[in-house]
Amino acid sequence: MLPVGVRSGVESALSSRAGRPVRITATEPVTGGCISPVARVATERGERFFLKWTAAGQPPGLIEAEGRGLRLLQATGAVRVPELIAARASEDRWLLLEWIEPGPASPAAWRRLGEDLASLHRSRGDRFGAEHPNFIGPLPQTNEATPSWPAFWRTRRLEPQLRLAVERDMFRPADVDRFERLLERLDDRIAAGDEEGPSILHGDLWSGNIHMAADGRPALIDPSAYHGHREVDLAMAELFGGFGREFQDAYERAWPLSPGFAARRAVYQLYYLLVHVNVFGAGYVGGCRRALQEAGV
Repeated sequence: MLPVGVRSGVESALSSRAGRPVRITATEPVTGGCISPVARVATERGERFFLKWTAAGQPPGLIEAEGRGLRLLQATGAVRVPELIAARASEDRWLLLEWIEPGPASPAAWRRLGEDLASLHRSRGDRFGAEHPNFIGPLPQTNEATPSWPAFWRTRRLEPQLRLAVERDMFRPADVDRFERLLERLDDRIAAGDEEGPSILHGDLWSGNIHMAADGRPALIDPSAYHGHREVDLAMAELFGGFGREFQDAYERAWPLSPGFAARRAVYQLYYLLVHVNVFGAGYVGGCRRALQEAGV
């Protein structure tokens, strides 16, 4: 299952790292990779690593963007992420990461995740966005700085996904009118983002991107990282469920949310619902309409 070019590249990188020849002796598929193929690989000395590579048709830059996101999160020292062992950004593109042995999703692990995420969000920036574009799933995501947080959420997040969905005839004209009314009101609706300032975000914080580890400290994987309003991560965490209540309680003990989060949550969830419309189809249109209603338009 492992492409020949990927195997030879990984073995070469591991050999350079070890100062001796290294061979991959076992490859085992890993569940959970919905965009790129993933596997656990083992060497003749029993070392194990997590390997991700690009499949045919995937956009260039996908693997590189994930590597940059992992390095950004790791540099904060606030959260656990898999160590980036090696990567190749051309031809057979791949990412080799530390293997973290999985463990149960205990209440203590959820509490630790909430505490760690609050610590990550206290890693601040001087502007919203990032130096490089990245991806949300397989879709490109631009991160150029804007004068304000509402302007960023409007022009870098909601509008591009809405345009794509409209081009694909996913929404009725009445739906588009509701989106336009919301876009006109964003300066007031999410002004709290400017008040709190830019935090480093994971950017795609759903339960599938949380790796519960055997040693009890969860790790964040598959980031779509940039500087934004911290509530974006929390809104995404609530969108598709799967997070223990202990997570939210621990986060709010570490850093209480500003009044009005419930009203802003739907505005942030709309972005991820639009992404799902564009990636998976019309089955998520109803969720967008409910979120628009919750957002008051």
